[in-house]
Amino acid sequence: MKRIADMMSAARFARTTVPETLGRRRAAFAKLMRLAECSVRIARVEERELPGPEDPLRVRIYTPAAAVSGRSAAIIYFHGGGLVAGSLDTHDGFCRSLADVTGAKLIAVAYRLAPEHCFPAAIADACAATAWIAQHAEEFGIDSQRIALAGDSAGASLAAIACQEMRTAPGVRLAAQLLLCPITDFGAETASRQQFADGYVIDRDTIESDLRQYLRGADPCDPRVSPLRAADLAGLPPAFVHTAEFDPMRDEGKAYAERLASHGVPVEHVCHSGMIHLFYAMTSVVPYAQAALRQIGAQMQSAFGQRVPS
Repeated sequence: MKRIADMMSAARFARTTVPETLGRRRAAFAKLMRLAECSVRIARVEERELPGPEDPLRVRIYTPAAAVSGRSAAIIYFHGGGLVAGSLDTHDGFCRSLADVTGAKLIAVAYRLAPEHCFPAAIADACAATAWIAQHAEEFGIDSQRIALAGDSAGASLAAIACQEMRTAPGVRLAAQLLLCPITDFGAETASRQQFADGYVIDRDTIESDLRQYLRGADPCDPRVSPLRAADLAGLPPAFVHTAEFDPMRDEGKAYAERLASHGVPVEHVCHSGMIHLFYAMTSVVPYAQAALRQIGAQMQSAFGQRVPS
């Protein structure tokens, strides 16, 4: 893991004479996500559009063999990328793997990105997609009582915020939330943010640049930006929070897990030793990422009341 982090840090240092642009940020993130295993076989992959707050929302639906017949459990997934990068394509390999290990139908959502669409566009899209899918579960062939929200990095922030927003939404009952290396407090200056500010895949300058483009003057302490700052976390679905030892967002992920537990929400928090931000998607080069995925798969199957393979 350290060799990979050092290689990425060296490549970033070599580019410091070239100003970072939005195009370069998105291209670099897409290249990084190619480290996800992409050979996982899925029974069916299809794309469709859902009604969105403004324009239709594209989604990609992954149906593993275990979910082909009957009404299956479902995971609504929001990709990472700092709310300015990432797409259905960047996370295609990872979504295939997650659908495979959980045995659930996975619906990845292409929410609007900044700076073209700043706060709160991504949140509006996440909530709209969640409500529409839950209220049309039969149309998707899924069980409305076994729907989880999930995401990684900034996508995990969206999942956490959508869970909070959906507590009183009619026709929506969420079974679980899966948060992978979540950013839960954009206004924080934690010890891990200071300690791992540079050289650990995601650096302070990138985080701050992404946030500026997304917020455009909005308050980073708004709970719809920083879910850790919500006053009341009671009544949220059971949470599975995964953090990494050498991740700037490690401490706020742990803090969110602890606050959820203090408000009576069932929580399982795992901090993965020796890992960095985005490790879970590096399944083609980091053997431990495969083991972590299997653990995540077992957690989600347990949350959905499915049989966990031995």
